[in-house]
Amino acid sequence: MAQRVRFEVVSSDDEPLILVDEQDREIGTLDKESCHDGAGKLHRAFSLFVFNAKGDTLLQRRHPSKRLWPGYWSNGCCSHPRSGEVLEEAVVRRAHQELGLAVVPEFLFKFQYQASFGDIGSEFELCSVFVSHGAEAPHVNAAEIAEWRWIPRHELGREIQAAPGSFTPWLKIEWQRLTTEFPARIRPS
Repeated sequence: MAQRVRFEVVSSDDEPLILVDEQDREIGTLDKESCHDGAGKLHRAFSLFVFNAKGDTLLQRRHPSKRLWPGYWSNGCCSHPRSGEVLEEAVVRRAHQELGLAVVPEFLFKFQYQASFGDIGSEFELCSVFVSHGAEAPHVNAAEIAEWRWIPRHELGREIQAAPGSFTPWLKIEWQRLTTEFPARIRPS
């Protein structure tokens, strides 16, 4: 693993998230904590899968301070755009803040999901999924990420099957779609 770089905390429970309808039309904003209370409020989000030159994908273990799915393995970067921010700009910003990486995001698909983390809260997101290729080792933000690792594509599928409870629900949904619907877009050139 590369040396961790401590950045400042880059998200908070009071930051406003973009509320959307099922067609991804903005209908307002609401603080992050309220968006994740109960069954959640539908809000805009993104996920980024980062691949190195060998085609391995970057996994991160969510920091123990995360309200939802702390300590679970997830894809390279997931977050929310800010009001007025283009999704691709949000992906680039957050990849730099969390991973210390400069990425070139490529949009693949958008989907809606809802997942509850016991009685602690829920994700209810309209999530756009991106990939970026050719990454070097990250310099992770230790305030956001507990640990990280590269994993070959075929090994990730095996690990998810063997221990599905170790991974975030969105990673499992997205990885299944990436490998079945977009296999050519997740292989090295």
